[in-house]
Amino acid sequence: MSQSTPVPREHGRFPYSAIVDRPPLRWPNGARVAVWVIPNIEHFYFDRPATSVERNTRIPDVLNYSWRDYGVRVGIWRMMDVMEKHGIKGTVALNSDVCHHYPRIIEAGKQLGWEWMGHGQTNSVLISEQPEAEERALIEDVVKAIAASVGKAPRGWLGPALSETIRTLDILAENGIEYVGDWVNDDQPYPMRVKTGSMHSMPYSTELNDIPALIGLHQSPERFGQMICDQFDVLYEDGAKTGRVMSICLHPFLIGHPHRSKYFDKALAHIRSRQEVWVTTGGEILDWYKGQYAKDAPK
Repeated sequence: MSQSTPVPREHGRFPYSAIVDRPPLRWPNGARVAVWVIPNIEHFYFDRPATSVERNTRIPDVLNYSWRDYGVRVGIWRMMDVMEKHGIKGTVALNSDVCHHYPRIIEAGKQLGWEWMGHGQTNSVLISEQPEAEERALIEDVVKAIAASVGKAPRGWLGPALSETIRTLDILAENGIEYVGDWVNDDQPYPMRVKTGSMHSMPYSTELNDIPALIGLHQSPERFGQMICDQFDVLYEDGAKTGRVMSICLHPFLIGHPHRSKYFDKALAHIRSRQEVWVTTGGEILDWYKGQYAKDAPK
């Protein structure tokens, strides 16, 4: 079922802002780029189609279901090892169903000091398909389930498949969410208009993202690793004028495979080889931005 409220021609959530017209943005200790790594840790229903390595119409789809299941059984542990090697804490886009089905992952992420942001209940249910009452109940349940599991309510949110209704930002703000990654239109955070509370957009990417790159565009693992390095190099140069945010958006059932993890490791080593870099989490980026720059941002 889709949302019944008509979608307006203009969203009204923020004004246009050219990055060249903004006051220079500076990160802690003179960093040019704030880098955050987002492992998408997800649960999928057995009776529904989802991200696939091979297209088919079978239900149950054992091939693709088990291919995705590799991520929570094996891939995430390889990702954790690689990220810990480089001293990088993940900001997890977390389906709340993961808390119930894979508590071992939650335990390990807490030990690593990772941040957790809401990512819906399961990637088999999109936010954009929910009527208002169901959407409100879903978001409230996700926030409560993650808080109970990790010991702290999530501050950030990424919709499953970056899905929203026209109500979502308002409902998220009502439930204490402070930033979202669904709007992939900037290299810097910016404030968004909501009915109550506050909300910021955090730079996320459908370009530097392993699903579109590896599955959609059929890039090789080596090429994807080079894409990460190239993205960083350009943002690092841009950051000499005004600070940028770089997101690395990943899924354990893809980047967690050995032949891909090798190039993820190399890309992180490349980022760590530069000095003026702040490798951090979504919440830390938000806190710095709000403390230093939000008052001057267009509203």
